[in-house]
Amino acid sequence: MPAVTADTLTLPRLEVPVTGPDGAAPRPRPVRSVTTAPSGYEGEGFPVRRAFAGISTADLDPFVHMDQMGEVDWQPYEPRGTDWHPHRGFETVTYIIDGTFQHQDSRGGGGTITDGGTQWMTAGRGILHIETPPERLVISGGTFHGVQLWVNLPRRSKMAKPRYQNLEPGKVTLLSSTDGGALVRLIAGDLGDHHGPGRTHTPIVVSHVTLAPGARLVVPWDPSFNALAYALAGRGSAGEEAAPLTTGQLALFGAGDTVTLTAAADEALDVLLLGGEPIREPVVQYGPFVMNTKAEIQQAFDDFQRGKLGTVPPNGLKPFTGRRRR
Repeated sequence: MPAVTADTLTLPRLEVPVTGPDGAAPRPRPVRSVTTAPSGYEGEGFPVRRAFAGISTADLDPFVHMDQMGEVDWQPYEPRGTDWHPHRGFETVTYIIDGTFQHQDSRGGGGTITDGGTQWMTAGRGILHIETPPERLVISGGTFHGVQLWVNLPRRSKMAKPRYQNLEPGKVTLLSSTDGGALVRLIAGDLGDHHGPGRTHTPIVVSHVTLAPGARLVVPWDPSFNALAYALAGRGSAGEEAAPLTTGQLALFGAGDTVTLTAAADEALDVLLLGGEPIREPVVQYGPFVMNTKAEIQQAFDDFQRGKLGTVPPNGLKPFTGRRRR
């Protein structure tokens, strides 16, 4: 699992305050539930795990959906992506841990994202985009592993102007646990006094944590945020109560000031640790649109059919399947 690596002994330490916001000792967040993601297929046929399956909208808020894409070792001509499709009313965060994806949108944003990079697209009032492996990867095959997260937008921002952020691997904020046993890649939001590079409409934290075998990490956490830990790979536990956590499982935490993760004694643990300030507005999702009412969903479909969400550029990307375009 390449992502971004570093010598944890030389990184800033993620310190946990000795007192919480109320002046008392920090309260560890208990684990409310651990769920296992079902597997399926997305786009042109790449395998995913539906990380949020079985979790209520209220507990996920401000998040809507998350897929773990892979980890898969493609044979030549097997890699798949998605063709052009619309979005409105939320943000897509695509984090590539291993492998390469190309992205392009109808407003001119896009680029190549690889090995620890993140593409952050604010769909806002509407956009078309495509995500697909490059031709060379389709021909050669290879490892692919990533995550796509959907972050809801509050009502006031749902019709905002679309925006694209390309967060190269070198931009991520790197931190370590106090003993150096865990590497934290902070993609967006704040952990203690440390800030991630992603700009967000809704206050959130998105981070990728790697714990060495036997390592333990205690993370300061905003008590107004929810907290979710999804196991990307490996085995360990969540919370002070050591609830077992393994690949493809999501731990939902209760209220408190800190989040605890521990790797198994004989195996490393990779976790996507995230949370945010709940928006607490009605959520209606249908396909690629996330709005507040059914009428707004219908309007999104009507606008898409009329070309109001954008058009595919004349020389736009196309999924490469092995047959060159004439």
